[in-house]
Amino acid sequence: MAQRYPRIVFTEEVMREGMQIESAAIPTEDKVKLLDALSETGLRNIVVGSFVSPKYTPQMKCIEDVLINFKPKEGVTYLAMIPNERGMERARAFSPPLTLSRGKGLPRTSCHQCDVFTRRNYNRSQMKEMSGWAKTIAAAKAKGAKEAAIGTNATFGSNFVGDFSVDVTMRFMEKQHALWDAAGIKVTSISVGDPMGWVHPAKIEELFSRVKRQWPDITEFRAHLHNARGMAIASAYTAIRMLDERDSLHMEGTLGGIGGCPYCGTGQATGMMPTEDFMHMLEGMGIETGVDMDKLIECAWLLEEILGRQAWGHVSRAGPRPTKKERLFDANAPFVETLEQAKHFMYGPKLYEGGLSPWSEPIASPYLERLEKGQPMYELDGNWPWQEPFFPKVEDVRAAIAQTEQKEAAA
Repeated sequence: MAQRYPRIVFTEEVMREGMQIESAAIPTEDKVKLLDALSETGLRNIVVGSFVSPKYTPQMKCIEDVLINFKPKEGVTYLAMIPNERGMERARAFSPPLTLSRGKGLPRTSCHQCDVFTRRNYNRSQMKEMSGWAKTIAAAKAKGAKEAAIGTNATFGSNFVGDFSVDVTMRFMEKQHALWDAAGIKVTSISVGDPMGWVHPAKIEELFSRVKRQWPDITEFRAHLHNARGMAIASAYTAIRMLDERDSLHMEGTLGGIGGCPYCGTGQATGMMPTEDFMHMLEGMGIETGVDMDKLIECAWLLEEILGRQAWGHVSRAGPRPTKKERLFDANAPFVETLEQAKHFMYGPKLYEGGLSPWSEPIASPYLERLEKGQPMYELDGNWPWQEPFFPKVEDVRAAIAQTEQKEAAA
């Protein structure tokens, strides 16, 4: 039976989550160039930056200039982080092309499981976050809301206080769910956040499975996962496998996997799952993305030029799997050793010309011959290669055993 996957809604965050931890000296024109290039990749949701105070996040001081100069692409939803009313005032001047989502969507209660992190990051306590739950629910009730969302941030663990079990997370969710129940409002959405990179596939599996068993009405899942310990994309895969076609899964990533938070203690090492790697994974799972992988990879290279260093992604270095005949590597290519030579998947054999070639004669294979003829590599319902003389058979094993026994007896 074919796997039934959830609807996946992906948002690209490199212009905000990525750039907020990079140099504030990156020229505006470079950011505009990158945003324009991203707009041409087929990505549907792109965050352009944050309307925050330049005093604490100088990397975002040029957001107005970026929005004045970039070229919006029809069909792309452009978003921004808007933390307060002052930010909203600034953002309104750019709507459209911006879609102003602050205050829209389901009414939501949430808090950080790590009180230390929220004090460092937002200068407010977990207790302060929770103190607003009652007013949020009352306002939703007054507006006639029928559905609501619950969630936690720093869901999986904290660099400052340690691990959080799934039991702890479920208790936070249960407490919020009960409050919405008391108001007669159905909870249909859940969110988890991982600013410090503690996520693990086993925890995602346990948490999402328990939520689905305990609250069947919850069909919208949101996961903001960082990649400090390399677990984000594996956890994203697990999340997809835990859900089905009745569900939606909202996720974010950044081009090149860059990103981080100065308050979490790991800086640029925090990262997110690389957008190009995530899209490549989805395509391999048979999930259509509508994304042009070549253009996305070129964006990753442009990002590296802008940063002056290598990003964290993988597909931009090794290339996507060459599943089409015209993209297969040349069997007689010489040694390919450097990252620059590896870009031949995009730029062709000129990048490895003159490399060491130790083969005394050209590589030949019956599989290459079949490929040239348009024949399948393996016939699952046919004879090739299972019935060929070179394919080991049971009688070959029996003969080898008998021969070995004879030699041992003679010795």
